[in-house]
Amino acid sequence: MKLSALRSVAALRTAALALTAALSVAVAGGAASAEPQKPSAVTSIVKEGRTWHLKVYSASMDTEIKVDVQRPADESTPAPNLYMLNGLDAGEGTASWRAATHALEWLADKPVNVIQPIGGRGSYYTDWQQRDPVLGLNKWKTFFTEELPPLLDETLNSTGLNALAGLSTSGTSVLQLAEAKPGLWKTVAAYSGCAQIADPMGQQFVKLATETWGGGNTVNMYGPADSPLWAANDPVINAEKLRGTLLYVSSGSGIPVMEDVQYYLSTAPGPMGAVNLSLGVIIEAAVNGCTANLKNRLDSLNIPATYQFNPVGTHYWPYWEEALHNSWPLLAQGMGLNG
Repeated sequence: MKLSALRSVAALRTAALALTAALSVAVAGGAASAEPQKPSAVTSIVKEGRTWHLKVYSASMDTEIKVDVQRPADESTPAPNLYMLNGLDAGEGTASWRAATHALEWLADKPVNVIQPIGGRGSYYTDWQQRDPVLGLNKWKTFFTEELPPLLDETLNSTGLNALAGLSTSGTSVLQLAEAKPGLWKTVAAYSGCAQIADPMGQQFVKLATETWGGGNTVNMYGPADSPLWAANDPVINAEKLRGTLLYVSSGSGIPVMEDVQYYLSTAPGPMGAVNLSLGVIIEAAVNGCTANLKNRLDSLNIPATYQFNPVGTHYWPYWEEALHNSWPLLAQGMGLNG
């Protein structure tokens, strides 16, 4: 056999061996990827009086999420679940229901499990399209609609009836979540949330919260401004999906009263106090416009809702705590309670 022929045979053998090795690696890799995914689960419970500190593994985010639960006084009887979402800092800082209000004390005599998720700063509690360099992997819609509810029902022995409340950025989120999973929450209360996100004003509101204050990038959330995902996640555009849900929606006019002025100036003395006051006025006035647009949309669809349009009020906690009290009868109704 000629030398050239021998070389051709050797080359073919080498290629065959290389192909066999590559196929072996591919098969091994496929077997590895076929391994069952670690399921979502409650991984630990630390009890501190009536507060249960849960850690819940989220399969979609591959991380543990902290969830605090204030249990009812009588834990022997199944109780419904009231989910209370925080604002922009998602309970990670001091701008939370627990730190900024007396809501938990007020709810202490109510026969409900008060669910307080911690985490998701700046995320709008939605499913992001890709990981963000600053805000990480966010699949909160999946967590709240698919992973967490059955785990809480089992862990807390709940009645399976749920209500959902949120304020500011999460005032948008609660409407999105209600539309993502109709019927999961019987009552949804949105306090000072901008329901429209797909139009330029709504997008700017989301960008202000997520990018300017949160440090993330909304392109990683829904894509560029012309992406159809903005409209797909807009509560006003998709308002038909709210039919059958008990709705409570509130906002202020943005006009400050003396207590507002004193609050802003005392919590941030000097020029920053005045800046914060101006922001509180501007944000709430914009939110009021969003809320009016949501009402017009729901009215056009003959979908009933309870509205609280305050003639005064800026964007801060005392108004949201008052709205919680005012919305309680509707929240209780959805959870099968007498109020």
